[in-house]
Amino acid sequence: MLAAEAPYVDDRSTAEAVVRSLYSAIGRQEFARAWGYFGDTKPAKDFDTFVKGYDGTDKVEVQTGAVSEDGAAGSIYYNVPVAIRATDKDGKETVFAGCYTLRQVNASIQEPPFTPIFIDKGALKPATADFEEAVPESCGDGPPPPKKDSALEQAKKVFAATYADQCDKETPEGKPVGEPETYTLLYKDANAAADEPEREMRLFRFFCSMAAYNESAVYYIFDDVSGVRQLQFASPELDIRYENNNSEGKVESINIIGFQTDDQLVNSGYDDATKTISSMNKWRGVGDASSAGTYLFRNGNFSLVQYDVDASYDGEINPQTVLDYNTPP
Repeated sequence: MLAAEAPYVDDRSTAEAVVRSLYSAIGRQEFARAWGYFGDTKPAKDFDTFVKGYDGTDKVEVQTGAVSEDGAAGSIYYNVPVAIRATDKDGKETVFAGCYTLRQVNASIQEPPFTPIFIDKGALKPATADFEEAVPESCGDGPPPPKKDSALEQAKKVFAATYADQCDKETPEGKPVGEPETYTLLYKDANAAADEPEREMRLFRFFCSMAAYNESAVYYIFDDVSGVRQLQFASPELDIRYENNNSEGKVESINIIGFQTDDQLVNSGYDDATKTISSMNKWRGVGDASSAGTYLFRNGNFSLVQYDVDASYDGEINPQTVLDYNTPP
């Protein structure tokens, strides 16, 4: 991304926004604007030295962490953990990390001209961690941020790597794709002793895409042995026979002739009360023809236990069960 293509951000509403605005200005090579985000203590002895410090820099990306604040003598000081990834014109990337302290002078005691939040001081040093992991946990005397949900973060990375270009960019509610519904499942293995503690498994449901009347989702599970893995769902391959070979006519027979696996489920959801994932694929919008699967959680995995098919396009909802491991004999 060339400097001219970097997004323009000029926001002094929060300390984090000021830091992002600083690196927006640097990325766009608008160095006078970048210089202006600092207070009386500047980042270099003069403006020309500041500009020369970015010779050869083509792109700058920034991440911020949990912000802490302290009040003193009519001002609020904000401590912002920061990591940046600087890419030079030859494509070489360097990661820096550290802390910025920003100051907001109480507006009620100011006189014109008004001074918004500004950077009071800051120091970044080369970091050995990857950019995504380089943000310091905390700065100043503020409390450390909440512990990261490592299982969730792993699932999000795996989903993004596999489906970023396949799934929609937003959910039907207008939210970015990539934030899943999460569930925690406690269970015991079938051969576990009575005094063994329960194991924990995490389930993540990611929205993927919305068509005219079907919505697809991708599922991942996590445990302390296998880590994150994607669920693949068994589904029967069907041989459906219609009277006079007319798909609009009477259904003569439905036979299972094999099985396949699907990486996505349609119109699906998880029910914690029954420990099942259910899906219902409408074959047309009115829903009078469809296929539906029920997947039961047991022994640390989900198994297909029931499959219902409504193969008749007759305007009525009348499915028949073609596979049933769900009903006791």
